[in-house]
Amino acid sequence: MITISLCMIVKNEEKILARCLDSVAELADEIIIADTGSTDATKEIAGRYTEHVYDFPWVDDFSAARNFAFSKASMEYIYSADADEVLSPENREKFRLLKETLLPEIEIVQMKYANQLQFGTVYNFDEEYRPKLFKRKRDFVWEAPIHETVRLTPVIYDSDIVITHLPAESHAKRDLENFHRHCINGYRLSKRLHGLYARELMLAGDEEDFAQAADIFLESAADNERDGEEMAQACCVVAKAARLAGDTITFFKYTSKVIAEEACSEICCEMGHFYEGNEDWEEAAVWYYNAVYETSPILNLQAGGRESLEGLTRCYEQLGCPEQVQVYREELRRRG
Repeated sequence: MITISLCMIVKNEEKILARCLDSVAELADEIIIADTGSTDATKEIAGRYTEHVYDFPWVDDFSAARNFAFSKASMEYIYSADADEVLSPENREKFRLLKETLLPEIEIVQMKYANQLQFGTVYNFDEEYRPKLFKRKRDFVWEAPIHETVRLTPVIYDSDIVITHLPAESHAKRDLENFHRHCINGYRLSKRLHGLYARELMLAGDEEDFAQAADIFLESAADNERDGEEMAQACCVVAKAARLAGDTITFFKYTSKVIAEEACSEICCEMGHFYEGNEDWEEAAVWYYNAVYETSPILNLQAGGRESLEGLTRCYEQLGCPEQVQVYREELRRRG
């Protein structure tokens, strides 16, 4: 049987920390909790479960905090958890069996992260695999009978364990502020983070968030080192920011850039919002229809679903077409 260090970083999680630890503590041989500046009872609650509670001054870097927590671990494997996660009894039993039977060559175990869409998270899938269990000390293995080399790719196992995500509140505002702060301080977003920043804006950003992000994504749209996917993401953000700000020239400049290449649901949805805002119900309906039925989303699934279907419903209500209204209401119900 393997041994496991449960490692967490926390801040002001008094409402949900015990719920998380109650669901997973019995699986851990050691619990490491790094607190990044709580002002509530988080540390006192953590102390009921472990003596390994550390203060880690927040430096605007989640990786630094996680690396610190990992550095305190001493067991064979490290399980990385967040306070808003819960393991059901069924999945706790699956985890216990995994602990008893995991092959020693496995270096990373992925688990399914579930219930994401309910809370407007940055991810577009309600359930997806994420790496959660890590071998603390990696075994390096030589491969190939000739021109031998060290295996660099980790051995990954996709388990059937499902972790339920139950946040007490949306973290979007916090995350968007962190993205903005790092960018204005000169941090160049990787392709992955560029997509996550754009997606979180399109899913949960408000007018202030878009106003702050507009210049950042204007730079991305003009950056020849960004690929076509990143360019389209940037244009979606800039177009929405321009619409919210009432900047029609910039709005059409960046919607046109995407349409000229390959239109996406987000841009069509933005066009629908623009024409709806100008009470051109017929034109708005055309663009909302294109968002749902003629294009695909690249950042926000709801741009090609609920958001645009609701737009179609509003437009046909204004046009006095009850049959069409009923069609799109039924489609909304069908899609849930």
